[in-house]
Amino acid sequence: MSIPSVLSTRNTVLALAAFTALAGAARADVLDDVKAHGVVKCGVTQAAPGFSAEDNTGTRKGFDIDLCKAIAASTLGDETKIQLVPMDLKTAFAGLPTGAVDVLTHRFTWTQSRDVSGLKFPKVMFFDGQGFAVTTKSKANKVADLNNATICTAQGSTSELIVADYFRAHKLKYKIVTFASQEQAWDAFVSKRCDAAINDRSGLAARLAALPNRDEFKVLTETVSNEPIGPIVAQGQPRWEAVVRFTLNALVAAEELGVTQANVDEQRSSPSPDVQRLLGVTGDFGTKLGLGNDWAYKAIKAVGNYGDVWDRNVGPKTPLRLERGRNALIAHGGLMMSIPVR
Repeated sequence: MSIPSVLSTRNTVLALAAFTALAGAARADVLDDVKAHGVVKCGVTQAAPGFSAEDNTGTRKGFDIDLCKAIAASTLGDETKIQLVPMDLKTAFAGLPTGAVDVLTHRFTWTQSRDVSGLKFPKVMFFDGQGFAVTTKSKANKVADLNNATICTAQGSTSELIVADYFRAHKLKYKIVTFASQEQAWDAFVSKRCDAAINDRSGLAARLAALPNRDEFKVLTETVSNEPIGPIVAQGQPRWEAVVRFTLNALVAAEELGVTQANVDEQRSSPSPDVQRLLGVTGDFGTKLGLGNDWAYKAIKAVGNYGDVWDRNVGPKTPLRLERGRNALIAHGGLMMSIPVR
């Protein structure tokens, strides 16, 4: 990719974020809106099994859906009071400040340009990294083997810039082919319109899991970037940002403290001060968020702790078969830890 093309990608991302900043100030308090309308509107990825995808009954399930349910449970006391809006990158960033959605529980990377230009990331929910998928018949066994390859990705995504930076740094040549969404880019790759596809490694695993011929494709072992992924809210909404942050935080804290979906009722009688504060038995931490003091209890009761959500949607017993890795609790060698509830 040429330098002007790379700059165009950067400008696309910055322009979208700038629009978010301009529009964000016009929206009323989101927490009040959610309570008034009795529903949490979540922007989600269109089709990523394990994260956000419809099952055989047409019900959308996944990691990102569970986070939306947890936010609804903590805010409204009912995890079913959600509206799921499948979105691509452009519609997601444009729709957030206008009120089309209240929060993006989508699979977007927390970057500096996005953060300072109107998109606020309350907390990392998934530590990921980008990788490349190729066909098993391909002679590529490492990224260096992709010299002169054609690579599919979404226009304006972080993947587009990562390809440019990585290939330039390693003196590799390539041709980029961009599409309006990651779904379209993936379909083009599967149709053999390009030699490789780049995406978050979890995203590649999700897309491979949905293929009937998944054995015809593989993911190269190298991870070429760090991708901290988390929910996004509009700038200028500190109350709503705090609700989203501490709802996700409660799921992580629950895992640290051994509180699960199965035992959360029993744990309300725990002698542990940390558990008592988390579940609202003592303290007024919910009130300070504009919620009931049992907000975290309701979120955990609805979806379980962070480990429960992981195992149910993307863990070793699911089609994605993802190990925790960097997403393990810090006590277990990972990066995931909670902000203390005190």
